[in-house]
Amino acid sequence: MFPYRDELSTQRPAVVTIGIIVLCTLVWLFYEGAGSFYYVNAATCNYGLIPGELTQSLQPGTGFPMGHGLACIIDPGPQYLNLFTSMFLHGSWMHLLGNMWFLWIFGNNIEDSMTRPRFAVFYILCGLAAAMMQVLTGPSSPVPMVGASGAISGVMGAYVLLYPHVRVWTWVGFFIFPVPAWAMLFWWFFLQLGGGLTQDGTTGGTAFWAHVGGFLAGMLLVRFFVVPEHMSLRRATLYQPY
Repeated sequence: MFPYRDELSTQRPAVVTIGIIVLCTLVWLFYEGAGSFYYVNAATCNYGLIPGELTQSLQPGTGFPMGHGLACIIDPGPQYLNLFTSMFLHGSWMHLLGNMWFLWIFGNNIEDSMTRPRFAVFYILCGLAAAMMQVLTGPSSPVPMVGASGAISGVMGAYVLLYPHVRVWTWVGFFIFPVPAWAMLFWWFFLQLGGGLTQDGTTGGTAFWAHVGGFLAGMLLVRFFVVPEHMSLRRATLYQPY
């Protein structure tokens, strides 16, 4: 299932959500060369999150092969800044477009439930929680991690708690059906959990555990960031049965 749109309108322009989308797009276009192999790999190595580098369990100077004779060399010292920078990098056009689509579908309403500064902090905290979950499940992994999907998973976890009965129009094969948010989002979550349990974390691929960690963090943190006055405007929608 892939979301097309939801049926919950916003009360205010989603300034932070749009800002994150613009920032990620600008980084992709001008820093990662819009997908140029060498620029993407240089950005991934320099500013992506490498669990074994953060935990210092990998020997500095060792490398992870990136293809075409390139290797990602482990730097000395934990690269703490990469916990943040990795959230704004992507590995391909589809990676970027898919993440930004999910962020737009679910992020605007979560931002609407909070103040804009609160949403920005919430987003970053979910991204950090996602990154740490990936590190905890593979502390010696040499595989660099990039992408906004961990933080966006936190937004989705918040959405399933705040708006469980809102209908999300979803592609299923060649058709589009309305399904309740809880069904679509928990289906997605269990796919990530299954992927994490069956994946070999030493060879790359999707950071499933980051998605799981971000989603759970969003569910746990959202109650501390929601503004009750904002939520009262849409309470009838929140508890309307599907």
